[in-house]
Amino acid sequence: MRGLCHVTLRSHLDAPHFTVDGKLKDILKVTPGACLQYAVIEGAVQPVGEPLTSHFQKEIAGVLQKFMLTQQRLVWNGLSSTWTDSERVLHQRVNTVPFVLVGSDETAVKVLCPLQASGVHTEITHEKFHQVNYGFGDIVGQYLSGEKIKGQLETEEMLKVGATLTGVGELILDTDGVLNLRPPSNSAQYFLSITDFDSLRRDQESVAVWWRALTIASALAGASVLLWVGRRYYCHLKVRWEQEQERREFERMQAEAPRAPAAAPGPEGLQDAAEGGAENACVICLYRPRNCILLDCGHVCCCHTCYQALPRRQCPICRQNISRVVPLFHV
Repeated sequence: MRGLCHVTLRSHLDAPHFTVDGKLKDILKVTPGACLQYAVIEGAVQPVGEPLTSHFQKEIAGVLQKFMLTQQRLVWNGLSSTWTDSERVLHQRVNTVPFVLVGSDETAVKVLCPLQASGVHTEITHEKFHQVNYGFGDIVGQYLSGEKIKGQLETEEMLKVGATLTGVGELILDTDGVLNLRPPSNSAQYFLSITDFDSLRRDQESVAVWWRALTIASALAGASVLLWVGRRYYCHLKVRWEQEQERREFERMQAEAPRAPAAAPGPEGLQDAAEGGAENACVICLYRPRNCILLDCGHVCCCHTCYQALPRRQCPICRQNISRVVPLFHV
């Protein structure tokens, strides 16, 4: 996105600026393909045939007309507990007639596909707000539904005949000798604006700055997320590695410890072994023998397998932090 904004801005800055006069045809005749891929021209708007007339001010004529009827309303926001403005388009209509940009010597450039152009190229010729009146029952219903209708706004915008229009696009000379301005074939942005080219360029530079700032912020946010994920993964691997090292150390210490003598045979020996095993059972799994000492508290309460499964390195008896664990030797 940043690259696209940069390319668009550079195209605006580098686009040649031409005066609409008789010399423009001569320039295009010596240009390969009789085409300038990105050029800037300015001229007065004139219709090709009958112009459009405003529905509300009959003395205003234009070549492009937009009519919009929107519903203005307030919607209850449960999160902020406030009423927020909202609008909904009820009706929209656009009318156009063919038109040209005329220069000082009556040289004309026909403007193609004006509805595909960006930029402000119309003026508001009519704006009226129709307020809606409600009874008590309607007001209660609106509070229950969470939506209050304020009224309807009707607006009419027109590109007036005689207005000075700046066009930025592809300029061609067709086989009939007619000059045409159309959307660029290289996917560059097409502009029509009632402001001059310097104002249009400043607006696009401001937009490019905002896009650049948004791109940098998005890149920083993405890098932060990647660093956070990487750190979490590293900590997870580190904990697993430490647990594995601790398990191996524990098994090594157990293997080096002297074995306890076997229990005496007979009924009394078996009974003592059973009672000793029940008293020495792990408090967590209840069947493996307690075979480790938790430090620094010194409690002997669990087996090493359950110790490694503890979600937190805290003693199950006193909740004190466990700094290390050593094997328990039965003599």
